Amino acid sequence: MTFRPLHDRVVLRRIEGEEKTKGGIIIPDTVKEKPQEGEVVAVGPGTRDEAGKINPLDVKPGDRVLFGKWSGTEVKIDGQDLLIMKESDILGVVA
Repeated sequence: MTFRPLHDRVVLRRIEGEEKTKGGIIIPDTVKEKPQEGEVVAVGPGTRDEAGKINPLDVKPGDRVLFGKWSGTEVKIDGQDLLIMKESDILGVVA
């Protein structure tokens, strides 16, 4: 990828949800909600404190994370649909 996020920004790729319910019912695309889980693709260097020291981010590329339903900005980079958001919009890392 030729994109490097700045400060506390994180680039995510959405992880698509299940196409079927547990009972075997197929969910059509028109009814599916956007997934709230993604994989971290790239992270910025971090934020600066008052002394000018950089505080690194808690997430790293490859982490699976959960984020808010309306979080982030959707962009298309190198033909991929990605999300750019601040680290504070990430709810947690999936173990």
